[in-house]
Amino acid sequence: MIAAWGVLALLTLVHLVAQLLGAETIADTSQWFLMPVLAGCLWLATRRRADDGRPDRRSRLVRLVLVALGFSWLGDTAPDLADGDTAFLVMVGFFLCAQVTYTLAFWPYRAGSVLRRPLALVPYLLAFVALAVACAPGAGSLLVPVVVYGACLVLMAVTATGVDRLAAVGGAVFLVSDALIALNAFAPWYALPAHGFWVMLTYVVGQVLLVLGVLRRERAAVAPAEVGPSSEPRAADTSRSSR
Repeated sequence: MIAAWGVLALLTLVHLVAQLLGAETIADTSQWFLMPVLAGCLWLATRRRADDGRPDRRSRLVRLVLVALGFSWLGDTAPDLADGDTAFLVMVGFFLCAQVTYTLAFWPYRAGSVLRRPLALVPYLLAFVALAVACAPGAGSLLVPVVVYGACLVLMAVTATGVDRLAAVGGAVFLVSDALIALNAFAPWYALPAHGFWVMLTYVVGQVLLVLGVLRRERAAVAPAEVGPSSEPRAADTSRSSR
């Protein structure tokens, strides 16, 4: 389990350095493996066995997050098979699927999210409006898809606040990553040095924090089941994988 996180950290470091150095081949190739390794970390961390020795079925939350990571991987890789505007639209399409899947995963936890706290919701709404206004002049006929994607992205970040604090931060950081992509594509005034580095740094950090938040939520849900009726902890299950 620790080894998987170590592989992810090393792969991320290689990718970010390649971004800074302009080593496009290494950057592109390493990006293909980021989300599969992160999905592997989540898969291993949620591997449990029932009392009869058979694997437990992973929760709905974990299964949907794994699907969202799969769509993210497609968003990272499929554009390499196309060029220009087509590649951009393919990327946006798969990441839209990822945002929708994340939102579906987080939706059952909305009671604890900022959806129930109007003042805390305001920054997310302002970010959405600001991004739409900034991209509108250069978006042209793509303005409606940009607004739809932005709304789904913000909704994902909002619903993530109901899962866990780490997930809340992860959703916000992921929002920043995609906002940088949108600004680079549609805002003429945008010129962030080392754009690719910042996009990928916020992307990976956002995704990792989402996964860590989901893991904390899962452990909090499992903990009560490991306490017997007398509130005495049950004997440790030796078949449980180490975390």
